[in-house]
Amino acid sequence: MTHGSVGFVGLGLMGAPMAANLAKAGWQVRAWNRSPAAVRDLELLGGTGVEHVADLRGEPVIIFMLPDLPFIEESAAGLLAEWRKAPPAPGTLVVVMSSVSPVGVQAFGLAVADASGGNASVLDAPVSGGTDGARRGTLAIMAGGSEAGFARALPVLESMGTAVRRLGGLGAGSLAKACNQLVVGTTTAALAEAAELAERSGLDVHALFEVLSGGLAGSRVLDQVGPRLAAKDYTPTGPAKFMRKDLSFVLESAGSAGTATPMASAGIALYTELVAQGLGDQDLAVVRQAIANLGVPAGEATR
Repeated sequence: MTHGSVGFVGLGLMGAPMAANLAKAGWQVRAWNRSPAAVRDLELLGGTGVEHVADLRGEPVIIFMLPDLPFIEESAAGLLAEWRKAPPAPGTLVVVMSSVSPVGVQAFGLAVADASGGNASVLDAPVSGGTDGARRGTLAIMAGGSEAGFARALPVLESMGTAVRRLGGLGAGSLAKACNQLVVGTTTAALAEAAELAERSGLDVHALFEVLSGGLAGSRVLDQVGPRLAAKDYTPTGPAKFMRKDLSFVLESAGSAGTATPMASAGIALYTELVAQGLGDQDLAVVRQAIANLGVPAGEATR
């Protein structure tokens, strides 16, 4: 594909800057979003809003960036109904860039193929890099699907990310994202636990993280999430509640593969507790507050 028209569904914290980067790169972006404000912002960059997702039925590439697969299936229902009446052009691509179930996206792929008479296929291409990466266009994009579909989508994906790789057939991208979230979710939790232990023991958390970053404990997670953990800044860059969902995909995939998941199991228990505490809409770094709430109140530890 050369620069042409792209459909985009979902202009949230991640989707809005991703669609904006497509428009800035010269793609003609036609977008749908539940609330109109984000569409108006995209229109200022040259994009176009549509009233219904089904209005995107003629687009060669349609990107979905919604919270989870059930939202995608619901929003795509009208689109698939239109394709049953009049199939799209051969080679049409539906690109799922949300974090979804590797098993579920394969079933969605079958539904899309059936509704389109085999003319449309699904590529799963979840992202990592947070809202900062989405704004900068430096996302890591993990793709799964046919080689031909990936080749057609590559120019579009490279307008949003700098590390774009196909990892296998449909579902492979979502499995890679699940592995990514296993590392990010448990590492963030470990850093949060270290921060609470350090502060309650009289250490300066900022100084601790500075020292850790120079040793084996240094990581991109520490670099990006560490300052928010140390400052107790829980302003959302992505709701923490989604980590529970993402880790559930790890458990689902591990069940199919027959692998043990002690870290994922501990992580999902912690993030389930976080949501139960009412902290799910805050930033992932709020896992520190969830851990603090589980601890002995200050001043009682030595009693």
